[in-house]
Amino acid sequence: MTQIFGEFNETKIKSQEYLILGFSPTSIPLQQRWRNNGLSADFLADYLTTFFPVSDTEPSTFKRRKEIRGAISYIANELLENAMKFNDTHSQYPIGIQFRLYSDQLILYTTNSVHHENVDPFQSFIQELLHTDAQDLYIRQIERAQEEDNADGSGLGLLTMIDDYQVRIGWKFETVQQEGEELILVTTMVQLDI
Repeated sequence: MTQIFGEFNETKIKSQEYLILGFSPTSIPLQQRWRNNGLSADFLADYLTTFFPVSDTEPSTFKRRKEIRGAISYIANELLENAMKFNDTHSQYPIGIQFRLYSDQLILYTTNSVHHENVDPFQSFIQELLHTDAQDLYIRQIERAQEEDNADGSGLGLLTMIDDYQVRIGWKFETVQQEGEELILVTTMVQLDI
């Protein structure tokens, strides 16, 4: 079974320039992963900026490269953190992040397994995100996080991506069989115009 939410465009999956990183979800504890998430996000950002050359005669190229690097680093880090944080801890399915580069767009994907009991709350949040003004929802989520004294699962990273970088986000939930076990995989797709 497959469910699509938001702007998940499978026709955009093919490109000539791409990079895929995979992580074993159980190789090290989650708390130790946080540093690796930032390093991985920075690696992706640094790698991608090589496709945006700078010129001493055009100072705007330096600014553009810096903006693109900052956007990629932030988005990749948020996507990795969410994939790690909400991954099904009983699953051995690898967590993956990839990018695909086009002439006018960069697409970042993360794929992770998600525990069955977390699917409905996540899909409810996605529906709220898709049908509510992003800035209004951002303010509500900050208030909720303060009331609950916990920002985990607040969606603030996704909302910041939408507000600060004008990304389009989509999700694909699919049920797969692996070693006789039924898994639910979620792929988050973020499209950034460049």
